[in-house]
Amino acid sequence: MHTKFEHHSSDEAVRMMQSIEKSARNIACSIGAVALAATLGGCNCFAPQSPSCSLPLAANSTPTATLNTSPGLATQLVSTPSDASLVGIPNTAPDSPEGHSQDGDGLIPVQPDSDRYVARQYPSTPAYTSPPSLANPSQSNSGGSVYGAPQSSVPPSSYAPSTQYGAPSYPDTTFGPPTNTFPGASYPDSGTLLPYGDDPYGGAPSSVPMPTVREADLIINGFPARTGRIMLGGAVNSDAGVTGQITIDERNFDIMRWPRSFQDLFSGTAFRGAGQTFRIEMAPGSDFDRYTINFADPNLFGYKPVSMSVSGFLVDRRFNDWDEERLGGRLSFGYRITPDLSISMGVSGQSVDITRPRVRGIAPLEAVLHDNVGRNDLYAGTMSLKHDTRDSPIQSSQGHYFEFSFEQAFGDFDYSRFELEYRKYWLLSQRADGSGRQTLSYSNQLGFSGEDTPLFENFFAGGYATLRGFDFRGASPVVTSPSGNVEVGGRFKFLNTVEYMFPITADDAFKGVAFVDFGTVESDIELHKDSFRVAPGMGLRVAIPMLGPAPLAFDFAYPVTKAPTDDTKIFSFYMSLIR
Repeated sequence: MHTKFEHHSSDEAVRMMQSIEKSARNIACSIGAVALAATLGGCNCFAPQSPSCSLPLAANSTPTATLNTSPGLATQLVSTPSDASLVGIPNTAPDSPEGHSQDGDGLIPVQPDSDRYVARQYPSTPAYTSPPSLANPSQSNSGGSVYGAPQSSVPPSSYAPSTQYGAPSYPDTTFGPPTNTFPGASYPDSGTLLPYGDDPYGGAPSSVPMPTVREADLIINGFPARTGRIMLGGAVNSDAGVTGQITIDERNFDIMRWPRSFQDLFSGTAFRGAGQTFRIEMAPGSDFDRYTINFADPNLFGYKPVSMSVSGFLVDRRFNDWDEERLGGRLSFGYRITPDLSISMGVSGQSVDITRPRVRGIAPLEAVLHDNVGRNDLYAGTMSLKHDTRDSPIQSSQGHYFEFSFEQAFGDFDYSRFELEYRKYWLLSQRADGSGRQTLSYSNQLGFSGEDTPLFENFFAGGYATLRGFDFRGASPVVTSPSGNVEVGGRFKFLNTVEYMFPITADDAFKGVAFVDFGTVESDIELHKDSFRVAPGMGLRVAIPMLGPAPLAFDFAYPVTKAPTDDTKIFSFYMSLIR
């Protein structure tokens, strides 16, 4: 940095010249120091007739300020290396406390390490001028300067202190790469610093360099959580009686990681690590038995949106009018379009065996009985579209669930089936902490099946899961015979529920519900007022976390409209335990 001094009174000038002459005589007597200065390089001295001369310097000298008083030039402060222990310099720097006072015989004392510069390299508030051109860096040495002082008589080497003596270079490279970008044509890329001066986007001048963007590797050491579990439980409800449950579930399964030794098998490392799902479920009960095995890969071939599922099942269900056994499997592929929207396609095949009819002579039942046709082979291709924005799959309070599915069956029976399910939830109010929620919900089930649909694939209604206030399958079409009525179901269903849920206790352990179930199941696509069912009611929900995620449910409903052949049931319930 170069700072211009004003001319002072004649007495001050005389004292200044006497000090300079005294310093020159002392320097001239230092012959050994002159030889050292010839080796390390010279600096400007203050002889009135000579612009500059070599001064002796120590090898560990630090930059300080000297005064250049060449004839015809304004007095300037030039930063050059010097050592106060060898060179006497008049204490006339503007940073001195007195401005132009002298210390003793006119020599500046040795500088401590904490103040190694007599004059600052840059002004505290730089003047705003045009930045130097990248194409012509020497432009800064003539005319205007980013430091606010003319540079016509200063050699380019004085543009910044030399790094040979430990002073920082310009621009500062302490926090950036060796090659920095000056402001000008474009904003510097990551890893560069802007020097003091202009804002390349035309903003106000900045006296702070731009920060350097650094990149670092982040290493995270983690350990897999417990992904496998064995669950024991049971349930009892008004639709399916009493059932037990044994479930083996592994959520980090790897079908390719076969055990290499007995230790590998029993240590928990075999068949693990790929994020696949493997589940075996056994649910024997009083009214039905269900055994399933399922394998699913949520990231098929490492491509996250595509999933695959393979399952097999054996279900034996004892209905009022016959026994039904299904043995089959299913293969499906899914694609997640968005986090809420997904589509799936699959094929399934099953063998259905209908035995032990309660009433004989019913044509739909006789057409599928084992005694007449043996086992019924049914194959189908399915496609479904789901959109789910619910905040929770159990006791939702916001969002909606929409599913549309199409099925084309072939084999012993050839028919098409369309089904649509829609549920909508509105949060009416809640406490500040999110508890005490009051929710209004609406659900709808709409379905239609073709004329060749077999008896065991018809739609049925009645019971806890469809129309409360009716017995299980008790709100379905029937065929009357001298031996009794047989519930044969229908090819069209239209079922609806409006429900309001509210808290009873402050901890949300007990909740109440008020609901109205309405709809019908018909043999054809039609609605009849004589068979349209409406059943309002009240219910209670009891949440016991130790019993499982689903609350205990107790509902009372009374049908106000129904078909003459319907079977009613005022009280329905569902209780489960899973550990």
